[in-house]
Parts: sequence; C-alpha cells; structure tokens
Amino acid sequence: MAVSTFPSVVRGRRRAKLGALVLAIAAAVVPLAGCDRPQPAAHAPSPNEVLAEATGYYCGMLLADHEGPKGQVHLVGRDAPLWFSSVRDTIAFLRLPEEPRDIAAVYVNDMARAQNWSQPEPGAWVDAREAWFVIGSDRAGGMGAPEAIPFSREEVAQAFVAQHGGKVARLDEIPDDYVLGAVGAAGAAHASADR
Repeated sequence: MAVSTFPSVVRGRRRAKLGALVLAIAAAVVPLAGCDRPQPAAHAPSPNEVLAEATGYYCGMLLADHEGPKGQVHLVGRDAPLWFSSVRDTIAFLRLPEEPRDIAAVYVNDMARAQNWSQPEPGAWVDAREAWFVIGSDRAGGMGAPEAIPFSREEVAQAFVAQHGGKVARLDEIPDDYVLGAVGAAGAAHASADR
C-alpha cells in the first residue's frame, strides 16, 4: 500500500515546491511593475506659507491681491507648491484631466482657524481630502467667483452655513460644474439645485 501512494506524495511535494517558486517570483516581479511611474512621496510634504511673491497658477496674479481662502498643490519631485488664488481653482486643478496627476499633497486654508477672511493667517491649512467645504454661500472667493470654503471641523462649517447659507460637502461631493462652470453659472446652478 505504501508503494502505491509514493507517486502521489512525490507529485504533492513537487506541486508545493512549484507553488512556492511561483509565489517567490511573483513577489519579486510585482514591485518592479510600477518602476517607470513616479511614486508618491512616502510622507506628504507639509503646507508652505504664502510668500509675498506667490502667484496663482491660473491667473498669474499675486495671491496677496486676492481675498479669501487659497490653496496649494504639491507635486512629486517639485520643491515649491503650485499656488491658487481660490479654493475653487485648487479643486478645478484636481478635476481637470490635462493637469499633472503626480500629486503629493493638497492643502487649502482652514477657515475654522483663520481669523482674517481676507488673508488667512500662517498655519491655517488643512488637507483638502480631510476638509468640510461650504458651497453655495453668500461669500465669494479670491476672483469674485463662488467659493468652496474649507473647514477642518464639520460643526464650524455648519455654523458658517447658518450665517451665510449654502451647504456642507466633502471634496468628492462638490459638483464639477461648481468648480469648472462659468462664474455666474456655478452659483446659479447650485442655488436652483438647493430649492
């Protein structure tokens, strides 16, 4: 009896060795599959503070000349962030397919910590993916367009809505037409959707 099971035991050991070899090769090859693509930074860079010479990516104007919350996008392999004179423009950059995709971090002014609407203070930044945004309020952004006003805390965003109107949304809930549509159309379309 033991002789008749010997071939099946040998075949079982061969299969186990072959399976282990296949797993070892896969473990070595899979990490190499993405070598030609830029890898995101192991740790996201910290937000920078707006310097006097910082200019908006789309408008080419000094950020200091625009009131309201602003944004910054950090790209992999680039030391300085791209600056945006409004949060609306920052979100538009994230949504436009022709813009770079090698994003290491995105920060927007945290209006829960800012005391000055015109020029939020240093340190008043929040990761855009963690922020609560108020859209459709009566406050305009840096270019006079409807703004997506960011807050690090939902309860502060809700208090802002009670005072200035609009509604609270997370980054991925902000409609494309709100940040990509014409300035007058974005506010009008959102106002009619709320009714």
